[in-house]
Amino acid sequence: MERQLVAKQDMNIQDKGKEKLRCKISGGFQKFQVYGWFLLGMVSLGLQAQQTAETREVAAREADYYSIVDIPIPDGIELEVGGMTLTPDGSLGIATRRGEIWLVENPYMTGTRIPRFSQFAAGLHEPLGLAYHRGSFYASQRSELTKMTDRNGDGRADSFETVVSWPLSGNYHEYSYGPLFTPEGNMLVALNLGWIGHGASLAKWRGWMLSVSPDGTMLPLATGMRSPAGMGYNAEGDVFYAENQGDWVGSGRITHVEKGDFVGNPEGLKWTHLPESPVSLKPEDIPDTGSPMAKVAADIPGFKTPAVWLPHGLMGISTSDIVTDKTAGGFGPFAGQLFVGDQGHSKIVRVYLEKVNGVYQGVAFPFREGFSSGVLRMVWGTDASLFVGMTSRGWSATGKAPFGLQKLSWTGKMPFEIKTVNAQPDGFELEFTEPVAPAIAGNTESYNVSSFTYKYHHNYGSPVIELEELAVKAALVAGDGLRVRLVVEGLKEGYIHEINAAGVQSGSGRDLLHAVGYYTLNQIPEGEKVALSEIDSSTPNPHAAHGQPTALRTNETVVGVPASVTGKRTTTMPVSWSNGPDQTVVLGTLPGLKYDRELIEVKAGSKVQITFNNNDDMLHNLVLVQPGTAIEVGELALNLGLEGSQKNYIPDSEKVLFHTNILSPETSETIYFEAPTVPGDYMYVCTFPGHAYVMQGVFRVSN
Repeated sequence: MERQLVAKQDMNIQDKGKEKLRCKISGGFQKFQVYGWFLLGMVSLGLQAQQTAETREVAAREADYYSIVDIPIPDGIELEVGGMTLTPDGSLGIATRRGEIWLVENPYMTGTRIPRFSQFAAGLHEPLGLAYHRGSFYASQRSELTKMTDRNGDGRADSFETVVSWPLSGNYHEYSYGPLFTPEGNMLVALNLGWIGHGASLAKWRGWMLSVSPDGTMLPLATGMRSPAGMGYNAEGDVFYAENQGDWVGSGRITHVEKGDFVGNPEGLKWTHLPESPVSLKPEDIPDTGSPMAKVAADIPGFKTPAVWLPHGLMGISTSDIVTDKTAGGFGPFAGQLFVGDQGHSKIVRVYLEKVNGVYQGVAFPFREGFSSGVLRMVWGTDASLFVGMTSRGWSATGKAPFGLQKLSWTGKMPFEIKTVNAQPDGFELEFTEPVAPAIAGNTESYNVSSFTYKYHHNYGSPVIELEELAVKAALVAGDGLRVRLVVEGLKEGYIHEINAAGVQSGSGRDLLHAVGYYTLNQIPEGEKVALSEIDSSTPNPHAAHGQPTALRTNETVVGVPASVTGKRTTTMPVSWSNGPDQTVVLGTLPGLKYDRELIEVKAGSKVQITFNNNDDMLHNLVLVQPGTAIEVGELALNLGLEGSQKNYIPDSEKVLFHTNILSPETSETIYFEAPTVPGDYMYVCTFPGHAYVMQGVFRVSN
């Protein structure tokens, strides 16, 4: 993942409660049970009281259709989930970032029984994946793939075998993920890049996906990965991996991976000179121009672009696990679709894929918010429920619990949703879960469609670029009311298309649960186009304006600041400050979404110079706001939608006093302003999506 770990000593378990647990374990790996079972059967939204009002509102609507239930974790177990798998008897195997493997019996909480936790193994180095295969657990640690087996049947591992190991440089960012078993019995692992002010392959095969045979033979398959936090199969059995925003990665995404692919980040190309490499590209083959990724890839053989982009801040900020709904309707109307976790926004998004001209593409929709911590791992239960394993230490999340285990289940109630989106030669066909109201859904004013993309460059992330609203020329409703064909002018191959259907209602008068989806149009299909001249252009239905379509009316291609707030960012010392600033402040960052100072004190009306150094490995800004408004301003920034990155996530609000722009890692900016004349505890906050909830400080103004 893209967030920095806390200091090494924090990885050690030093508190007394954990020491007592260690003693119990060393005395016989005693099994732990939960008492005072008042949570049994209660639907929970985690620790939502600590989350935003908007998140709670969205989660409350979603809870009518998909309920979240806490799986209580016994005191003393710090279940920072790094890997999760199901065993043949329906129990959960859970690997934690603290190096433990736990077995959870009866996680379904059936009957009067409660889940029972027992420790299977300990002493691993931050495993971030777990699989069960033919009687053994397999986990990717930092430096190796390990097979763990209980040979004497006492419920704990007594055999630890290194299947294969790989080199490490010692960089904190060298996470290892997997394994994902193939039908042939091989295993796939993916290795994170290190971080030295930018992503870097500091050790052999970092930034690669590799195949490992049962005898330990390791072969490289594909490269171009930065932080490949999740891997999974789609319904057809093809492999996809999840990527996190960073250098060369404008936004989160999922990509279909085949042997020999290059998927974007050129740091891993450092190893393509080796004879076993199936990739022939070299680092110098990748231009660093900032042109859209699809345009660059078109001229480079073997460059695989994402199947689906997950727009940053809108579909999450830290893409994690990928699972496919194979419950045959037990989880609702989305059989065969993908569910993709997001660690930073504590949510799950839904992805529908199709193949056009042999290339995967598709659409992403919001699905379920409100999880208690950062969603990192997911696995299907035997009852068609989805178990969700979470962690947030060092990788802050909107769900404020440090870790968690929850179960997501369909309530049986049908949501009114856009079920699928399929590309057409002249637009898109939307399929709904319930028949639409024809008069409303057949009116073009019920929809907004826009296209955009990201820069492909070495910089960390990207603003939205080439944002353009497209004309919806026709909306044709099928006879059964379940499909609407949109004729859209100006489709662009290789671009993301936001499809907003907020004006649509069902035949029974319901609004869409989620009205906006993001379709990645890699290929425009061939076929017959709609003859617009044969369509009756009737008077627009007055009810079609129902809802709040997103207004996207700019082609701005660079990061900018709204004209109304440009006076709030002065980066050159005013000429009138002949004696310089009254006070100079230098502010930096700490791991875990923190500024390195929690308090800045200045005098009312004084001339202030602040230099903000972003020495973290992600994007941040510094925004000075009115007292008590840090979260409010952060939410306003989040609600900027696609325009957020163009505006440096600075909302046009009187609550914003002064600010820097969004800064890439290892960069800085200095701003100048006069402190408020009214004493009080003002605040400074990072308004990058999701950061405002924890990344704050007090700006104290005194007489």
